[in-house]
Amino acid sequence: MKETKRQQVNKLPVYNDNCNFEGYDSQKLMLQTAKLRNLVTKRGTFEMLIPLCCTTNPVRYKQFRELMKGISSKTLARRLKELEKDGILERQAYNEIPPRVEYKMTKKGQELVESILNLIQWMIKWS
Repeated sequence: MKETKRQQVNKLPVYNDNCNFEGYDSQKLMLQTAKLRNLVTKRGTFEMLIPLCCTTNPVRYKQFRELMKGISSKTLARRLKELEKDGILERQAYNEIPPRVEYKMTKKGQELVESILNLIQWMIKWS
């Protein structure tokens, strides 16, 4: 079937003839996109991952509080719990007085941060 003029105008340009997404299920991709957006776009989430990816040492809750100006303790605690639940962070609580809680990045979290940094580099390159 011959393409109409409108179809030709609305066709996305292909910069690399080897780029082929044929066979992907668009509904599944959209669902995954929604999950990713929900994970990384909540306020402060990415900012919490940055201190963890810049060191191999665990980061204490107190350090997060000092770095995360403008985010309430309640929001910070909620985000840290969500990231732990999603397998992005590992939490270690010590039975000490005063209480000590440390967080470190999991392998899954490291891969997430690497992917986001690659996306940022792409954005810088093309903006």
